[in-house]
Amino acid sequence: MIEFVVNGKRARADVPGDTPLLWVLRDTLGMTGTKFGCGQALCGACTVHLDGQPVRSCTTPVSAAAGKKVATIEGIGATPIGKKVQAAWTALDVPQCGYCQSGQIMSAVALLSENPKPSDADIDKAMDGNICRCGTYNQIRAAIKDAAKSMTKGA
Repeated sequence: MIEFVVNGKRARADVPGDTPLLWVLRDTLGMTGTKFGCGQALCGACTVHLDGQPVRSCTTPVSAAAGKKVATIEGIGATPIGKKVQAAWTALDVPQCGYCQSGQIMSAVALLSENPKPSDADIDKAMDGNICRCGTYNQIRAAIKDAAKSMTKGA
């Protein structure tokens, strides 16, 4: 039995420790906001936070989450930065198909948690590996800047 905290709530999974965290979140806990994209940690669709750091849940074994805190797209909007990022995403109509957006948002929240005033280079580095087949990169960058601006305003 592997125990951890997901979005502030205790979770338990009776699965082998090498089971990818993604499948525990989706199949065992029913949290389908985190997406399967490539299964090789290359696209970023499965990004979640593990003790505040962005990780690719498709290649992270659930045993790595034992006793730790996991944040997913289902809970990130309850955090101050997550709320601002999601508001910016909505205000700027970032999503096209939307499939990659939970991973994009999770990476953006991690960036702004560490660096509330990112440069374009900081954004590029933090978002590297988050692939958007619809090509919404300009809108994503604009939304990150908008969220950062709202953070400094205290809005």
